[in-house]
Amino acid sequence: VLSIDDHRLPLLSVIYNISGAGPLFEPADMPGLASLTAGMLREGTKTKTSVQIAEQVAQFGASLSASSGFGSAVAAVSASGLSDNFDQWFALAKDVMLNPAFSTAELDRLKARMKVGLTQQRTQPGFLLSERFNRAVYGDHPGAVISSTAASLDKMTPETLRKWHSERYTPQNAILGITGDVKASELLPKLEKALADWKKTDLKEVLPPNPKALTAKKIYIVDRPGSVQTNLMMGNITVDRRGPDYIPLQVLNHVLGGGAAARLFVNLREEKGYTYGAYSSFTSLKYPGPWRAYADVRTDVTDGAMTEFVKEIQRLGTQPVPEKELEDAKRSLVASFALGLESPNTALNYAILRKIYGYPLDFWDTFPAKITAVTSADVVRLAKKYYSVDAMQIVAVGDASKIKSVMEKYGPVEVYNTDGMKSSN
Repeated sequence: VLSIDDHRLPLLSVIYNISGAGPLFEPADMPGLASLTAGMLREGTKTKTSVQIAEQVAQFGASLSASSGFGSAVAAVSASGLSDNFDQWFALAKDVMLNPAFSTAELDRLKARMKVGLTQQRTQPGFLLSERFNRAVYGDHPGAVISSTAASLDKMTPETLRKWHSERYTPQNAILGITGDVKASELLPKLEKALADWKKTDLKEVLPPNPKALTAKKIYIVDRPGSVQTNLMMGNITVDRRGPDYIPLQVLNHVLGGGAAARLFVNLREEKGYTYGAYSSFTSLKYPGPWRAYADVRTDVTDGAMTEFVKEIQRLGTQPVPEKELEDAKRSLVASFALGLESPNTALNYAILRKIYGYPLDFWDTFPAKITAVTSADVVRLAKKYYSVDAMQIVAVGDASKIKSVMEKYGPVEVYNTDGMKSSN
C-alpha cells in the first residue's frame, strides 16, 4: 500500500495495479482476454447490475474504471471521489474488482461493440502502422500483439473470463496506491478490514523471454490504395526500464524527436514542410521495448522524408550534440518532471513505478541529477549501440504502387494488405 497525503481538496484517488493480470500472459490464441476481463468488471457484480453500478457511481460523485492495455503485465482498477463518502465508493470499487458477474448478456453486448471497433480500426492508418511495427520489432514476443481479433473474442465465454480473473487478480501481486485527503494512520485499519477477504494465491509473475534487437534492416509496406499520405515508423528494440542506459536514452530521444524543438520536428516540418509533426519515442517496461521515429507525410514527399529520417538518426551516432542543444533538452526533461510532481496523482504514479521496478528509495530524488549528468559522448555511444540505421525496422502505410520503389532503396520489402495478410505485390 502506497499513500500520499494531499489535503488541499476533499478528494481521494485510488488505483489497484495488479501484476500478472495483463495481456503479456494471455494464451496466444486469445489476444484481448485481459482487456475484455477488465472491461467487464463494471458490467455487473454478483449483487449489482451494470445500471446499478453506474447509478451508484453517479450518486457518490465518483469515477470508476478498469483497463489492461496490450503489451502490459498489469491490470489496473481506478476510482476517485470525495473524501467524506470514501467508504461507500471504495466498497463499490472493491466489489467491482473482486466480484464481477461476467453475465452472458453483458459479455455478448461488449463483444459486439468490440467487433465493430475491430472493423473500424482497420481503416485507420495509425493502427495499421503500430500493428505492423510491433510485429516487426517484437517477433514472437507477446508485446507484438496490439489488438484482439473477432476469432479470439468468439472463443471467450463467461467461464474463460472467470478463470482468468480468479487466477490473476491476486493480492500478492498488487500495489494499492491512494492519494488525496487522507491520513495513513486512519486509512490502514480501514483497508485491512475492507480487503481481509481478498485471499492470496501461489501465482507469481513470470515474464516471457525478452525480445532482442534485430540485426538486419527490413522494410514493411501496408498497402492502402489511393492513400494521399504515407505513415512512416522506424526503430528497433532497446532496453528495459531497469537498465543503466534508460535515463540517458531519454535525453537522446528528446534531442531526436521529443517535441517541437527536437531535430525531427525542426527538419521535417519547419525546414522541409513535409509533415505537421515528426517525433520519436521509446518504450521501456519490465522487458526491453523499441525506440520509434515517426511522421505522417504527403505521398509525394515520402522519398525526401525517408532521406531526412535516416540523416537525423545517423547524425546522432556520428556527431557530438552541441552543448546548448543538449542542455536545452536536459532542462526540458527536468522541468517536465518537476512540473509533474505538482500533481498528487503523478507523484503517486512515480511511487508505484519505484515499487514495480525495484528502484532505490532515492531514485526520483536523484532523477534530475542523473538527467543533468548525461553527456554528448553518452548520446553518441547509445546511438551507435541502439539506433543503427542498418538494423532498424521500417514500416510505411500508404499506396504501395507509389511508394514501393522509394522504400526498396532501404532494403528488402514485404507488402501487406489492411487485413494484416502478406501480399504478393
